Amino acid sequence: MWSQRRVVDYGLAKRAAVRSLHSGRASRGDVCDAQPYLLRAARHFGEPTERLCPVCERENVTNVTYVYGECLGRHAGQAKVTSELITMAHDYDEFRVYVVEVCQGCSWNHLTVSYVLGNGPPDLVGQA
Repeated sequence: MWSQRRVVDYGLAKRAAVRSLHSGRASRGDVCDAQPYLLRAARHFGEPTERLCPVCERENVTNVTYVYGECLGRHAGQAKVTSELITMAHDYDEFRVYVVEVCQGCSWNHLTVSYVLGNGPPDLVGQA
């Protein structure tokens, strides 16, 4: 996306959670704890993926995207589909996007990535 910046990938944390489950240090209840609201958001606003759930390995995970930011007003905290983000990136100065993968079968959920969008000034990396 044209204004995407300050990207944080949570892949290492995901691998650690899955490894803990498979090694017995964590239980399935510890990692498959999606709240009913998140499962509902996955059903209605989620975007299907081709990635198999790392826990049950029966269903593909669904990405649920949430937006947060002072400039969003009533839209803050809502689940959005990717096509809405493009319009929002042009309409708002700066807001943070969080993408959560959810398995609607076993309730696995994990934050996969977060980033900033918006038409505000670009980050000045390396400048004092």
